[in-house]
Amino acid sequence: MNATHDPRLRSFVAVAPDSHFPIQNLPFGVFSSIGHGPARIGIAIGDQVLDLAVLEARGFFRTVPGFGPEPIFNQSALNAFLALGQPAWRRVREMVSHLLNADTPILRDDPASRETVLLPQSEIRMHLPAQVGDYTDFYSSRDHATNVGTMLRGAENALLPNWLHLPVAYHGRSSSLV
Repeated sequence: MNATHDPRLRSFVAVAPDSHFPIQNLPFGVFSSIGHGPARIGIAIGDQVLDLAVLEARGFFRTVPGFGPEPIFNQSALNAFLALGQPAWRRVREMVSHLLNADTPILRDDPASRETVLLPQSEIRMHLPAQVGDYTDFYSSRDHATNVGTMLRGAENALLPNWLHLPVAYHGRSSSLV
């Protein structure tokens, strides 16, 4: 945990008390405006999305490690941002938390900018957040391995003896991600 998770933080954006997305929980995602606009990266805050591509185009993230002339947030997947690693993720989160803070006037006191960078979630469409080329999955528990084994080999041979001694992995299909 760091200062961006401080329960005393308050955002200038109205956030319902039961919201999953207060200023302490700023999840990254990929979205597009319904009816127009390419997919790009944003952060949920309350029932809105903060358009990080617009902020990046305005120079807000110039000091983040790994950011350069090529856009990071004006993309249809989080892959380029994820590749920058934790120092960049942490810095962006700190910067966004600061921008959304009730005590920070940058967006709070600029209605034209707020209208451009804060979009109602009801007017956007969410997308798969990353391009998945391939992955390996593991049987996560004895029950998982037994259930799959029952489907493939029947109940009498459900759990192979080696499962108790080494992790069993299988090739996952990226097309199975939703």
